[in-house]
Amino acid sequence: MIDLEIKDKKDCIGCYGCLSICSQNCITMISDEEGFWYPSVDYSECIKCGLCIKVCPIINKAIAVNDPSAYACMNKNDSIRLESSSGGIFTLMAEEIIDNNGVVFGAAFDDDFSVIHKYVESKEQLGELRGSKYVQSRIGDTYKQVKNFLINGRQVLFSGTPCQIGGLKSYLQYKYDNLFCVDIVCHGVPSPKVWKNYINFHKKNSNSQPLSVSFRHKNKGWKLYSVAFLFKENIKYIKTHDKDLYMRAYLSDICLRPSCYSCKFKSLNRQSDITLADFWGIQNILPEMDDDKGTSLVFINSRDGQSMLQRISEKISYIKVDIYQSVKFNSSSFKSSNYNLKRNEFFNELDNLSFERLIGKYCSDKIYIRINRKLRSITKVILRKIGLLDLIKKLINSFRKI
Repeated sequence: MIDLEIKDKKDCIGCYGCLSICSQNCITMISDEEGFWYPSVDYSECIKCGLCIKVCPIINKAIAVNDPSAYACMNKNDSIRLESSSGGIFTLMAEEIIDNNGVVFGAAFDDDFSVIHKYVESKEQLGELRGSKYVQSRIGDTYKQVKNFLINGRQVLFSGTPCQIGGLKSYLQYKYDNLFCVDIVCHGVPSPKVWKNYINFHKKNSNSQPLSVSFRHKNKGWKLYSVAFLFKENIKYIKTHDKDLYMRAYLSDICLRPSCYSCKFKSLNRQSDITLADFWGIQNILPEMDDDKGTSLVFINSRDGQSMLQRISEKISYIKVDIYQSVKFNSSSFKSSNYNLKRNEFFNELDNLSFERLIGKYCSDKIYIRINRKLRSITKVILRKIGLLDLIKKLINSFRKI
């Protein structure tokens, strides 16, 4: 059924919707050689009901018709903001839901530091869901759990990537008033297998087990964020994202799911109630909202989203901005990641080379080129604003003639 309709891997987002809807439990999600999950159907049990096809968000893509607005936002609680990826807005929304006897779903690490989706029911547990996890999270049974909570009248906040929101809504096939969805501006989801190899690389190097991981540690500020590990025996690892091996692979677009290179959910018109992102370029657009501790870009996509913003408004600093100006430095809002031509070679050697050699061989240049281009772009904007760009261009041309 579903595996006959979705034949090309780039057309499957691994959302678990087909598995979740199957009443015969004849669909399993199998990892391929790259570590991504795809549905496999046991036809000896399949009754050909077609529900797996009906709930596929790629085959039945919903078009969001709305008029989103954008805000620069910061949590007034600096301790929460420093623990968050950007401005600490997710925590406030999640607390609102929990205060109303609700449950909150999001991505978390399990005991082996694989990334899974799970739910929490207390504010003390929110730390598990806070912060970015740059790995595709395993949805598992969470769509079914969401539906059960909704039917029983509980408020549910479900956070995830745009395609996971699409998968959930397609699976539910009904608009629940007690469901609140939060998605992110997603660069793409890396392979869980690549992430596992990276974890094993650290275990071997430290000869210890990890106790905690942060993808967005702000020891050198929000813009130059770091990857940080704490191991047993108080062994620590921390490197800025431009030097960390895993982030070099991720940001070079070499280890993303095939569907991420032609993402069907890239749009400013989204199915979620609120979209969260880093407000990159805030120093050029609203410098008064930039202290390098993290500023969130928030899209309000629905009336429920606007209501939530009002409910948390006393706990945040926020300014409305033009949505098109706000994404000027965040093309991931509307543009898929570029396909890396070395991707196939990278995955062919994933099991044969050490992680350090693999990244050195395939990710040595592109990340630095991208960062340098971004820095040059930002520098030009700043120089133009203060009236020095034309002068510096003239000076450079003068030196070239000497």
